[in-house]
Amino acid sequence: MSKIGRKAIELGNVKIAIEGQLVKYEGARATGEYKVPVELMIQKKDNELYLVPAQEGRDINRIWGLHRALLANCIKGAATGFTKQIEIVGLGYKAITGAGNKVTFSLGYSHKIEFPLPDGVSLTTDKTGQLLTLVSSDRELLGSVCGKIKELRKIEPYKGTGIKLVGEFVMRKAGKTKSA
Repeated sequence: MSKIGRKAIELGNVKIAIEGQLVKYEGARATGEYKVPVELMIQKKDNELYLVPAQEGRDINRIWGLHRALLANCIKGAATGFTKQIEIVGLGYKAITGAGNKVTFSLGYSHKIEFPLPDGVSLTTDKTGQLLTLVSSDRELLGSVCGKIKELRKIEPYKGTGIKLVGEFVMRKAGKTKSA
């Protein structure tokens, strides 16, 4: 049995409609639908949702746990959403939110970088412009956007300047030393 697949999915305030292999969900932050493969069955008990394998087999555990986790992420995103914080480290490095869904980064290059945010992702900055908070109801999209922002200026291992997630550890290297 799959350790993750057998866990219940808490629904909270999210409304669920099950139509065959299709789960339609509607929450405070998002609505959508998720298609479960034919190897799995969907059961709803009280305020919990369960995925149960339709057949026995060794290979079923992989897709059972995967689809349970993906469906749980959809439901949690519809209810509360997901948040990630990005920290910009460096003298003069900052981000400015512009008109529409554009963010302008000053990252020590000879030019400013314009970054368009996709629909479904919102960004707020603190007053220094070095702490970004991204919010979305889609966990995969949020992670993808954070990864693209981090690629704009990778962390430099000697001074530690660049863009990183809050709480991410950066291994620092020792600089040159004077030999006698």
